[in-house]
Amino acid sequence: MKKNLLVILWLSFAVSAFSQYHYLVFFTDKAGVSFNPYDYFDRKAIERRRKLQIPICEEEETDLPLKQAYVDTVTLIADSVRYHLRWFNALEVWASFSDIEKIKSLFFVKEIMPVISSDKQIASYKFELDSLKNNLLSKQLDVMGGNMFVNRNITGKGVRIAVFDAGFPTVDTSPVFEHLRKNRQIIKTWDFVRNCKNVYDRNQHGLMTLSCIAGMVKDKYIGLATGAEFLLARTETWTEPFSEELNWLAAVEWADKNGADIISSSLGYTDNRYFKKDMDGMTALVTRAGNLAARKGILVVNAIGNDGDDKWRIMGAPADADSVLTVGGVQPFYNYHISFSALGPTSDGRIKPNVVAYGEAIVAGKNKMKNVFGTSFATPFVAGFAACVWQLDTTMTNMELFDEIEKSGNLYPYFDYAHGYGIPQAAYFLKTKNKRHKKTFYVANVLFPLKIIIEEPIDMGRKDNNLFYKYLNEKGEIISYYVMEICSKKIILYPPSEKVAWIELFYHGTYERVRLRF
Repeated sequence: MKKNLLVILWLSFAVSAFSQYHYLVFFTDKAGVSFNPYDYFDRKAIERRRKLQIPICEEEETDLPLKQAYVDTVTLIADSVRYHLRWFNALEVWASFSDIEKIKSLFFVKEIMPVISSDKQIASYKFELDSLKNNLLSKQLDVMGGNMFVNRNITGKGVRIAVFDAGFPTVDTSPVFEHLRKNRQIIKTWDFVRNCKNVYDRNQHGLMTLSCIAGMVKDKYIGLATGAEFLLARTETWTEPFSEELNWLAAVEWADKNGADIISSSLGYTDNRYFKKDMDGMTALVTRAGNLAARKGILVVNAIGNDGDDKWRIMGAPADADSVLTVGGVQPFYNYHISFSALGPTSDGRIKPNVVAYGEAIVAGKNKMKNVFGTSFATPFVAGFAACVWQLDTTMTNMELFDEIEKSGNLYPYFDYAHGYGIPQAAYFLKTKNKRHKKTFYVANVLFPLKIIIEEPIDMGRKDNNLFYKYLNEKGEIISYYVMEICSKKIILYPPSEKVAWIELFYHGTYERVRLRF
């Protein structure tokens, strides 16, 4: 009899334990709420707001805390609560079906959103533990002209970068980050998974991405922003998919509060939570948070993701955000799309990625250097590059910096949905770019088939000897785009369809836009 009673009690506990579900409760207002922004915000956050003329007062409603009376009422009903999301006026709760119905009936509850398990992607594709590729280590920064920054001691000094990732083991002990520790450049840390300060354990992905921003090995730069300040946030774990998107939302508010100028994030949310049509820059919560962070003066740099080879194929949220600088990956040395890098455009037709960097890299691991693949690593390269640019001109706003980084791309003004505007170039900002006085090619006729004549000598030893071109319709929408390796001075191109109205081409610094006739 006692044995049966124990079974019944255990079953009762099991039903109770698994009847709690995860929700976001959105409130209607913040009426009567006040706070002192000078007590809440870090000094650098105040400076950023002043620079952009953002109100540093109660007029900025998204900065206000949640109304405590609303929070207290919901807390009494729910099983437990965690994040207070100021920007969305929302409270994260666990509650039973019956309790959530009670919460839904409260007059101050605007909406309730279930938190569904999502297929998040930390954008590292695979790892190889083979021997160090010294040429790649040098080239991954030099391809952006990073040596120009290094030679001028431009290190991102004065810029604060928040890194969102899955853990930063050995960053507190590794010689790769000794300069950060010595100069007290790691300002704050927070583990949003475990709700504590220690981020120096768990998954090494954050260690590797941080090395792409600020790592040094024996005085050799792995990343460019060795002089920047850092906020390290552990937002991800590969074993708890329910809460990670909310961790990102909480982390972006934390980064804003603590004075971040740049956020480097190598995460994307795709299927199981969203549809492809939702990649419209307005739907996903993290996308909306990315745009709001930009409105508050932060440059958000996010990986496009590694879905180029699978059924999802396009970017994940928040890479679809209009004001997020989305980074794709290219093959080292050849400088064209690496197959796993996800593609644009957004579902509403906007350019993504914005820029690209190497999708294969040499990074710091816990015990040795690693050869790794993923847009996870292209992203922090660009974040470190952006910090150096901002050091050069501190008067720029985040969106001015966004635009200038696009314009610095080695393909600009050409773009497509695999490469964006290309690889950012330091020479653009240092005004040392050599201006070509002679075209590298010309279009011999405007009737199909097109004849393209290469004007400069063809160096078959070059690995990036590529012609980029795309066809557009009358509305200027891309129909198709290509990369062709050049091995002849005469090239013949055939139209993909009669709907083609324009062709845009780029080869070794020369860009042409040509109206076509059939």
